[in-house]
Amino acid sequence: MRAAWVVLAYVGWAPLASGAQAPPAMPWPPTPPPAAAYARAAELVELGQALFFDTSLSASGRMSCASCHDPAHGFAAPNAKAVQIGGADMRHAGIRAVPSLMYQQDVPPFTEHFFESEDEGDESVDQGPTGGRDWDGRVDRARDQAALPLLDPNEMANPTPATLAAGASRGPNAAGLRRLFGQDVLATPARALAAIGKALEYYQQTSAVFSPFSSKYDAYLKGQATLTASEAAGLAVFNDPDRGNCAQCHKSAVSADGNPPLFTDFGYAALGLPRNSDIPANNDPNWFDMGLCGPVRHDLAAQTQYCGMFKTPTLRNVALKQSFYHNGVFHVLRDAVAFYAQRDSVPAKWYRGRPFNDLPPAFVANVTRELPFAPHSVLSEADVDNLVAFLTTLTDGYHSEP
Repeated sequence: MRAAWVVLAYVGWAPLASGAQAPPAMPWPPTPPPAAAYARAAELVELGQALFFDTSLSASGRMSCASCHDPAHGFAAPNAKAVQIGGADMRHAGIRAVPSLMYQQDVPPFTEHFFESEDEGDESVDQGPTGGRDWDGRVDRARDQAALPLLDPNEMANPTPATLAAGASRGPNAAGLRRLFGQDVLATPARALAAIGKALEYYQQTSAVFSPFSSKYDAYLKGQATLTASEAAGLAVFNDPDRGNCAQCHKSAVSADGNPPLFTDFGYAALGLPRNSDIPANNDPNWFDMGLCGPVRHDLAAQTQYCGMFKTPTLRNVALKQSFYHNGVFHVLRDAVAFYAQRDSVPAKWYRGRPFNDLPPAFVANVTRELPFAPHSVLSEADVDNLVAFLTTLTDGYHSEP
């Protein structure tokens, strides 16, 4: 038994058999042979992949993680719906668009006050709220993020961990869960939820699947591809602080330690998006999704300076998406880009009624006014077209030029 839990200590402890004992207090014995530890990690990845597609984890028996996070669309939504439909009866609508699960390996823990390192920028400047997962950063780890849809009444809709455990015990991956986490794991709901989350986390840490860095832009950075004239012009606009200013939040340069860019700074911004009538919750004129300060996240409700702020997503694989921003209000990439250029210069094109109508008037002051937002647009129609052309180079699966 001692050898078994030593292996587990290397990758995160869990008992292998019913009645197994917890490991002693640290310091633990020497680490296990690497081959044994890697073998278990590989099994966790395989189990996590199977669970990702397992509909038995939902109350309806018809929904899996992949139902909303489609690998063919960058692990974002598989369709153009603003929000997805789920629930125990598959008739409940969510309140936010599905974010991509790709390129999340370096998401820092949420903090209200982030300071860049000396290598990354000016370490004296408070960058404000940064990090965390989902649109409002309310959890820090992939295993904790996995629990959100599993228990959400509008998504996989398990009312309790016990319901989840019961579904998993009837599903095709029950044997795998018991083999890796103990024969009684599904008899203890809290352990079942933790085990499922852990396996899903291992799967999402598979770099070849979730962070392959295989786009044309990655090949370009390596000198293995050439951008077209339109793509190169779009990159120039993207990086220009006096035009697109996109790279301020969507970092496009190789980091100081040589890592490829993630096209996000994990920060938060209030973009003042148009209200989306396709979201059923918006039928109530008094209901607003205000991101960091509610209604889903509760701990920052009193911090009204954050109302309307949502996390900056990665732009990698953005061209595979069919709905954009946290409320899925746009369904064409060019519209999502043009909104930046014309929000303030042609507001009537984007809003029905008052500008920034998806925020209560009291919080309109939180909306960002930095370029390219401007009363007089700094982006031409050609700039918008070129930006879209550049963004298509961020799609993974590019085959390098001979």
